Amino acid sequence: MASKKPVERGYYEFFAGGGMARAGLGPAWRCLLANDVDPKKASAYANNWGDENLEVCDVAALAASDLPPGVDLVWASFPCQDLSLAGSGAGLFGSRSGTFWPFWNLIQALEAEKRSPNLIVLENVCGALTSHDGQDFRTLIGALRTEGYYYGALVVDAVHFVPQSRPRLFIIASKDGMPLPGALAGPSPDKTWTTSSLLRAHESLDPNHKANWIWWQLPKPDVRKGVFADVLEDEPTGVRWHTKSETNRLLDLMSPVNRDKVSLAMESGRRVVGTIYKRTRKNISGARFQRAEVRFDDIAGCLRTPTGGSSRQLIMVVEGQRVRSRLLSPREAGRLMGLPEGYDLPCNYNEAYHLAGDGLVVPVVRHLAQHILEPLLDIKANGTLAA
Repeated sequence: MASKKPVERGYYEFFAGGGMARAGLGPAWRCLLANDVDPKKASAYANNWGDENLEVCDVAALAASDLPPGVDLVWASFPCQDLSLAGSGAGLFGSRSGTFWPFWNLIQALEAEKRSPNLIVLENVCGALTSHDGQDFRTLIGALRTEGYYYGALVVDAVHFVPQSRPRLFIIASKDGMPLPGALAGPSPDKTWTTSSLLRAHESLDPNHKANWIWWQLPKPDVRKGVFADVLEDEPTGVRWHTKSETNRLLDLMSPVNRDKVSLAMESGRRVVGTIYKRTRKNISGARFQRAEVRFDDIAGCLRTPTGGSSRQLIMVVEGQRVRSRLLSPREAGRLMGLPEGYDLPCNYNEAYHLAGDGLVVPVVRHLAQHILEPLLDIKANGTLAA
């Protein structure tokens, strides 16, 4: 009986940030190249993974000759700002999300040299499904179709893995359209990972593009056991507890509905931990004002970068009549992203928070790798799934 060939798992990590895709893929994968234009993020990447294969530059400055041979996977978490519902609305041709195109030029150059990656993962916010009435999503799918890929998409909410509400879109593309076992592809979408927006986006595709569509099958993870309170530091680093007057100002920013949540927590007779975001709302006359909105459902709100007007996430701890508040600490943000305790976060608060808010949730990457990416490479190498 012939032995199965060892599966090579080389990859490029574009828009790499602090290397969270690398953390999720794990040691069985070999990073051939990592690229990011942000020197602060690149510094965090180098501190944790070394800089041997790290290229700190605009992706447009790279050429195919800069990309080492032996790649199986290209992972690209390209900027979301122009695709986000809270963003500028410029879409795939905006100054940030438009960096997809110089990245895609590299993929086309690899195709011209007959060394296309077996797999491509494009990760972004769910706004990519609806941006410009779905045209940006159709453009992404069209680009993959033109280069001969088969593809499908999943919306994975990190809440299945960590106590943070963070839905993200993952487009997974395979160069080979061979028949796939039911463990990988099915005749219909999996409701766990398919939102109504994704269904509408798929329905709007050109029939020729639908012909290459794959409904990826991804198993549900085990039920998450941890809650938000579990990520809190007993003695937080990089942040301080608010003064009583600062906490009272937060309470004053709350609507009656949110104040009632705090009152119920105070009456519960137990320690209750929640998270707060400051948001801008409009009153009935259209005037804008700031509100503090709290949640006590054992889940953190989606971490965001503290730029473009977004607020930093705060925590509130209620113990009877004692109510305390403070910013989320850098380490707590790292834990919400599934980063290991030994991950070296930037010392500067804003840099650490930005790194986390812009990153990937590590166990989500691991789940996708274990159940889709690695089995696909097994099939390509050996014609069958590994035992």
